[in-house]
Amino acid sequence: MPDVALASSTKGLNLWWSIVFPSLLPFFIVAELLFGLGVVHGVGVLSEKIMRPLFNVPGSGGFVWVMGMASGYPAGAKWTRELRKSGQVTRIEAERLVAFTNASSPLFILSAVSVGFFGDPGLGLLLAVSHYGGCIVVGFLMKFYGYKDERSHYRTASFSIKDAFTAVHKAREEDGRPFGKLLGDAVIQSVQTLLLVGGFIIMFSVLTGLLKHSVILEFSFFILQLIQVPAELQFPLLTGLLELTTGIGEVTSSNAPLLIQLGLASFMLGFHGFSIQAQIASILADTDIRFAPYFFARIIHGLAAALLVTTLYRMTNIASSNSINVSNITAQHNHSYLEFMYMYGPILTILTIASALILSHQKIKQSQV
Repeated sequence: MPDVALASSTKGLNLWWSIVFPSLLPFFIVAELLFGLGVVHGVGVLSEKIMRPLFNVPGSGGFVWVMGMASGYPAGAKWTRELRKSGQVTRIEAERLVAFTNASSPLFILSAVSVGFFGDPGLGLLLAVSHYGGCIVVGFLMKFYGYKDERSHYRTASFSIKDAFTAVHKAREEDGRPFGKLLGDAVIQSVQTLLLVGGFIIMFSVLTGLLKHSVILEFSFFILQLIQVPAELQFPLLTGLLELTTGIGEVTSSNAPLLIQLGLASFMLGFHGFSIQAQIASILADTDIRFAPYFFARIIHGLAAALLVTTLYRMTNIASSNSINVSNITAQHNHSYLEFMYMYGPILTILTIASALILSHQKIKQSQV
């Protein structure tokens, strides 16, 4: 089926180079710079008294958590990997951290999901609260993961700005790279990570397209019928397990009640889909961080988010005709941002990749001298 494969890969490529790459690139570069400048070490000192009792991870995990939620997956995994490689977290702490710091970005939830798929900006706030609430639930539960093995790593810390600045200065001295080289390395590493992400997006876009025309689909439908999944939700559920965006699109195109659609969409946002899970597994592959805790955390996150969205929907009685003003304003702003990205995002992507190639070439030449 070359026609299906070509159309699906083109769809995945358009999504990556117009939205994913330009949206994530600034966060990735800034985070790389903050790591190199030692800012993360200072944040870790200041956040220790919050992150340790809540999630049983070092204070530097607070930086990963905030940046992961702001920029979206797989950012949390990337920066957890950096903390593990620099020795700021143990393996168990890294596995806890990666379980709850990979979340969907507010831009995606408030604009692409609530406006693009559901056609109702008012639902964006409901979905966002449920999704990030699920993250907190996962983080709190993962606090007890590997508890006995990690008792020796419990430590108390005082809130000291002086100690934070000392940690920043020490980390900057240990890094030693001038700012120009630090910026060049940040661009190169960010582009390499996003090229990896793009490959997975295109690959799973093709797999999802082929699934619609395969024998496996019929067998999967038979299994879902046995567990009494309604016929109109069988294909959306299967595609959502593979690829998040396509799955939510299929859910909102079904004839299921709004509450069921919200519950399934929340589950998919928490589960991430095998496409995003594969991206994260690849990022963690060169570390000793195990994938299994992250995978089981995805199931918990999906179920917790679905339960939260169902409970909040019934409590607030939000209907599609009743939009929340704050969410409306935010969604309209993000919708304009998406339109801007579709227009200028590909140009930014091409220019950045070209810059990364030039910087890589200069870096190779300097190493040969």
